[in-house]
Amino acid sequence: MRRSDKQITDQKLIDEILLNNTICRLALLDGERPYVIPMDYGYNNQTFYLHTATEGTKLELINKNNNACIEVTDSIELLTSDKGCDFSTKYRSVICSGKVQPVLDFVQKVEGLKVILKQHTGKSDWNIPEAAVKSVVVLKLDIETITGKISGF
Repeated sequence: MRRSDKQITDQKLIDEILLNNTICRLALLDGERPYVIPMDYGYNNQTFYLHTATEGTKLELINKNNNACIEVTDSIELLTSDKGCDFSTKYRSVICSGKVQPVLDFVQKVEGLKVILKQHTGKSDWNIPEAAVKSVVVLKLDIETITGKISGF
């Protein structure tokens, strides 16, 4: 990172950012072109869980190349000024990379969905109907690299 003074090195702060948000941006490769999509997510123990339809562009791209990047930003606030070039933004962000893959085991798929639901509701004791589990694909990304950045605090 070019600005080491803005780098987040505290894993507790990184986990706080990842646990206190609900939307990430998933970046995949479409040949040589980037493909980025906002998604609901759940984060637990250095792992992201996402869910998607059983067919579509994301799955096609993952089947071709499962290298992925996830970005999460929070605490976004515009810091204004009387001078146009003195505006800034207050934020915290985390960027993770790894290989994204479908969860094939039914029990693990349910657990991934529960992680996502907990992220959004704070509740973890969900009873998810079998038909609902079978109607989606759960994706998992185990973090290989992670960086965090803070600005304006």
